Amino acid sequence: MNIHEYQAKDLYRQYGIPTGEGFPAFSAEEAVEAAKKLPGPIWVVKAQIHAGGRGKGKFKEAEAGTGGGVRLAKSVDEVRTFASQMLGRTLVTAQTGDDGKQVNRLYIEDGSAIARELYLSMLVDRSTGRVAFIASTEGGMDIEKVAHDTPEKIVTFSIDPASGFSAYHGRKLAFTLGLAGDQVNQCVRMAGNLYRMFVEKDMSLLEINPLVVTKDGKLICLDGKMNFDSNALFRHKEIVELRDLTEEDPAEIEASKHDLAYVKLDGTIGCLVNGAGLAMSTMDIIKLYGLEPANFLDVGGSASKEKVKEAFKIILNDPNVNGILVNIFGGIMRCDIIAEGVVAAARELGVKVPLVVRLEGTNVELGKEIMAASGLKIVAADNLEDAAKKITAEVKKAA
Repeated sequence: MNIHEYQAKDLYRQYGIPTGEGFPAFSAEEAVEAAKKLPGPIWVVKAQIHAGGRGKGKFKEAEAGTGGGVRLAKSVDEVRTFASQMLGRTLVTAQTGDDGKQVNRLYIEDGSAIARELYLSMLVDRSTGRVAFIASTEGGMDIEKVAHDTPEKIVTFSIDPASGFSAYHGRKLAFTLGLAGDQVNQCVRMAGNLYRMFVEKDMSLLEINPLVVTKDGKLICLDGKMNFDSNALFRHKEIVELRDLTEEDPAEIEASKHDLAYVKLDGTIGCLVNGAGLAMSTMDIIKLYGLEPANFLDVGGSASKEKVKEAFKIILNDPNVNGILVNIFGGIMRCDIIAEGVVAAARELGVKVPLVVRLEGTNVELGKEIMAASGLKIVAADNLEDAAKKITAEVKKAA
């Protein structure tokens, strides 16, 4: 789960992490009131969407003016103008795709006198099972270019969970970022608080780009991209309350209500699979045979008949779906239960696109009998390769 920058900065303040002063705004008038509460004389008007690259982004509408999603205002009147131009418009960045995201809220922040821009992030390193710091002296909007062209300028080190964070790690981070004098002490305090926040809030990602050194030598977290482990949200009701559903795909929201793992993709073959690894393999083999998957959908290891039906509804609500491939390996899950769900869904929803089903595992023969006796046009497959060949052939034939 992601949150907005202004929400992330509220978390910074709770943990004593230095950040800029600012206020959220949902209208031009609120933006003006926010600016009046800040010292100025420079204010930063920031679009709040769940995507990076806002500063280099572009709005689709001419009414949004020529600037990106982060603009410097030199007067309260300019704050009003920029807010009016940005709110309700669609911002396209490198991370949003061509469709972009509508800007429904802003963050009005006091300007900072920046001397240096640095990069700092934290993530759960899956290869080591530890929290890792990633740092670079090359902060700012082109960190992706730095990673591609000069990866040696990016330093990574992890924290042993048995011993936890120590001042040594903070000093190592400070020296990596080229800090000196009192900035080292600031960095040690900041990094310790960042680590404590990351662990206590069950984060999976924290990115600060830029982390700045001001002209008076202060370290400030000028941005905050945070992602939280969805499996741990039951422990953090205060984080769940920050969720912005307008930033999420409606189909993914609906899937989460039924405990389905769903991600919409750009292809034409809808996939209904049990198990994330099997789902990835299914998507790969669809691509191998010349078409593209329309989604990632994992119904889990113990799906019910009703759950399968809800999964079909979500797949069929995608107008790009021209065919459906069901790929089930029944271990805990029984193939006859899946077959009943497939038949019920196909009959109730009136599935008109080609439907190929591959079942293997517990009660597989019974499952095949249920589908065969249904009288519905369900194509059975013997294995994953056979299923991929059949669904791609059916879709190409129907095109």
